[in-house]
Amino acid sequence: MKFKTTAATALLAFLLAAGTAQASVPRPLPSPDRPAVTPRLDGTATVSVSEICPALRRLSGLGNSRPGLRVKNLKSGETVCSFKSTAKRSLASNTKIFTTAAALAKLGTDHRFRTRVFADGQINGKGELTGSLYLMGGGDPSLGTGDFLGTYFGGEGTDIERIANKVKRAGIKSVSGRLFGDDTVFDRLRGVADSGYATSPYIGPLSGLAFNAGFTSPSLSRFSSDPAKLATKTLVRELRKRGIKIRKEIAMRKTPAAARKNLVSQVRSPDMAWMARSTNLHSNNFFAETLLKDIGAEVRGAGTTKAGATVVRRYVAALGSNIDNLDGSGLTYGNLSSASDVVKMLTRVRRRDFGDAFIDSLPVAGVDGTLASRMRGSAAQGNCHAKTGTLTGVSALSGYCFNGNGRKFAFSILMNGVTDLGAAHRGQDKIAALIARL
Repeated sequence: MKFKTTAATALLAFLLAAGTAQASVPRPLPSPDRPAVTPRLDGTATVSVSEICPALRRLSGLGNSRPGLRVKNLKSGETVCSFKSTAKRSLASNTKIFTTAAALAKLGTDHRFRTRVFADGQINGKGELTGSLYLMGGGDPSLGTGDFLGTYFGGEGTDIERIANKVKRAGIKSVSGRLFGDDTVFDRLRGVADSGYATSPYIGPLSGLAFNAGFTSPSLSRFSSDPAKLATKTLVRELRKRGIKIRKEIAMRKTPAAARKNLVSQVRSPDMAWMARSTNLHSNNFFAETLLKDIGAEVRGAGTTKAGATVVRRYVAALGSNIDNLDGSGLTYGNLSSASDVVKMLTRVRRRDFGDAFIDSLPVAGVDGTLASRMRGSAAQGNCHAKTGTLTGVSALSGYCFNGNGRKFAFSILMNGVTDLGAAHRGQDKIAALIARL
């Protein structure tokens, strides 16, 4: 099932999102987890404590045949309501909250990815390099042109022009060799299990030297056949624009050990807290899958989906929770967990040193991201931070609600067998609104 985000919804998401004003309006990348518009709720509606669980259970069954629900009071530790909460359900994009929590935990909120340029020869007093340059990718999902970053990332990210400027500032005026691209921090599988590890409409192609989120341009008209080659060709063009003499022809090769002692240029990505928010706010599949490979590369020395998924699974198990994960984004139906395990994970990561960054990464009801036009007019608006999830037959909403009385709740609503997505969303919205009024 292919969804399209309307221009009006994307514009609303941007205007309501926090951040500095940009010349161009950031837009979400293609994703089945589209922002939905649901009717405004009656902000005065309430329900007694004795009625709350029957009401939540009834609402969890709207639009689907296999619901799972759990709501927990974070202060008392008591379960407010549970309904089929231990049954495993397909998570869809709720998988991303496991991926981003593990990335924040294992890499740290301040972690930044490096994209570097090395030289395999000496630079003389005239700025002449006898040898070649190497553009070495570091698994940064935000690398791209300034135009692309302005369109999709609000002007944040790592722009290729900045790399070229730093090479020029290093004093290089001519290169006798060529520019080599190095994407070997990751394997060369371009997608995840749902597409047979090939590029799909919703993600890819993945690369250790990513560029423009895998697209050839801000128009999103087509995917690049090889992002690392496109990044390398673009940097050559930018170097030549700056008067640096270097041949147009590029090649791909692992950076030699000797060259890695001669750093010419280095740029760092935005920090991991920004990466997590960029992943969860608009349900960015490309970021989620790249971060999963980054986790694998950093923790297990293998930049693969399998290695990253293993790290996430073991981290979640150490929290006392559980996930059967095949990817980092939730595009594969085999990403499974239960409402109970989602709430366990949410409960425990909130107390970690990265807890605030994790909560801040989630869309806010009625305010931004995939929740910009949901739960408006209800107690949930501005008070519930939650991740959506959508696949054909799957809808999910999990996160936190903080009400005006200072009470805090973690909740998870996992709906499988969805036949009416609109009804499923309305049920989730009403559940969150009721939780926010407890």
